[in-house]
Amino acid sequence: MTQVHLFGALGCAALALCCVQPPSALANDTSAELSVGGLTFTHNADVSMESEELTITPDSVNVRYRFLNQSPNPVTLTVAFPLPDIDLSDPDANLAIPSDDGANFVGFQTKVNGAPVEFEIHQRAMLGGKDVTERVRAAGLPVLPLGAQVNRINALPAPTKERLVEEGLLVQAGTDENNRPIYDGGWIVNTSIIRQQTFPPGEAVTVEHRYRTSVGVSFDTVLRKAVRGKEALAAEFARYRADYCVTDFFLRGIDRRAGDHDENVARLQERRISYILKTGANWAGPIKNFRLVVDKGRADRLVSFCGDNVKKISPTAFEMTAKEFTPQRDLKILLIVVSK
Repeated sequence: MTQVHLFGALGCAALALCCVQPPSALANDTSAELSVGGLTFTHNADVSMESEELTITPDSVNVRYRFLNQSPNPVTLTVAFPLPDIDLSDPDANLAIPSDDGANFVGFQTKVNGAPVEFEIHQRAMLGGKDVTERVRAAGLPVLPLGAQVNRINALPAPTKERLVEEGLLVQAGTDENNRPIYDGGWIVNTSIIRQQTFPPGEAVTVEHRYRTSVGVSFDTVLRKAVRGKEALAAEFARYRADYCVTDFFLRGIDRRAGDHDENVARLQERRISYILKTGANWAGPIKNFRLVVDKGRADRLVSFCGDNVKKISPTAFEMTAKEFTPQRDLKILLIVVSK
């Protein structure tokens, strides 16, 4: 799996754990996961979600929905797959973007009743609540510059850069080795994947989609015994406990691997996945049958996430099932891995 990391012009702006690094943590090598979720529909009281099967791995997210139009007439709805907004001006952004396609940057694919279907990608550059997409494109810049495309900003002629700075479309992001200013985009990238879907009366429709997982990475973990006991990280440790439902059993698994050394001699690393589960609460009633499978990919990894009646179904996979399910919280998955 290829992960493209969206860097600012300085190339190494990153998130640290609550702005406090654990000992030996490489903050400049830390990346934040994108919070991606499922489909959203125009709200309609006639279309129910009969089932949802969600499988999440470090490589891909796969979702299979079964919808039923309970009315006597066809219902056509706008189906959207919203992607997270990306603020190019954020100096601390180091996002794990799983594809180098600036438009479909999660590699989204979709099928209806087993057949691939076309979709439209709507992407806009927003600044101060206004659409500045055409101004960005007129300057010869992509709406979402990834990888080498970031260099196109600083390759602009000096008069063009000065004008774009005055308009707020560029922000200074430091200086280069010759003490010359370098710039990042000043806009927010807004992206949605959209299509129309018709639901025949009384007929089930299966909608599937798949995309690459955005995996946040930290080259240490706040959950190591020598780190989580530090007073300065008490609030961050409590957040992990709440967000990922970290148990004492899970912590003992970490301690068996890492001991209580100050240094990360066990080479433990975090992988984080975030899924916006609450988008599934926009139907005519709850999800009648819900199934979640989280597959950690390797048996020697530790995994923790919040769920009811979770059971292990293979050496790497865990399953949660529910009936008449209404999501109350989004899903956050924490993997502890050993670097090789």
